[in-house]
Amino acid sequence: MVDEKIVELFWLRSQDAITQTKNSYEAYCTAICSNILSNRLDTEECLNDAYMKLWETIPPQRPRSLRAYLSKIVRNLALDRYRNINSAKRGGKQAKLVFEEIQEFISANAEQIADEIALRDAINDFLGDLDSETRIIFVQRYWYFLSVKQISDIHGLGQSKVKMTLKRTRDKLKEHLEKEGLDT
Repeated sequence: MVDEKIVELFWLRSQDAITQTKNSYEAYCTAICSNILSNRLDTEECLNDAYMKLWETIPPQRPRSLRAYLSKIVRNLALDRYRNINSAKRGGKQAKLVFEEIQEFISANAEQIADEIALRDAINDFLGDLDSETRIIFVQRYWYFLSVKQISDIHGLGQSKVKMTLKRTRDKLKEHLEKEGLDT
């Protein structure tokens, strides 16, 4: 079903809106959650929370892209759950690794910065200047929390090539943020 029709079902307060959303996006949202949480039960709970949040926010919101709107909700809920789990000393290894990789040169809390990456003009400018493959690899790692192995499998590259691409891109990002006055 097309996003606009699903959003319209939410506006009509039809229970079918949740069913259609699950049919269209459950696998996509499960992948986002799983990459952050690394736990099936936490992922399922996070997805249920996301569907509830959709129900509560549409209306009054009328997202242009249901996929983008839902992925942002799922990602934020998964990161919140990760923080709670991490404070209890269990799970979430992939997200922890990602945060450690970028935390060294960003002054604020790394989780807070990760939530704001898509909004920061400086980072958007930086990403816009990257070649397509490097940008996709960077976003897959730091937005979708894919592992280096997953990224290398997707692109048919060796893991060392992916690691080096990520390291060089992080170094360039650090340099770009320093130039923009956004460094530590």
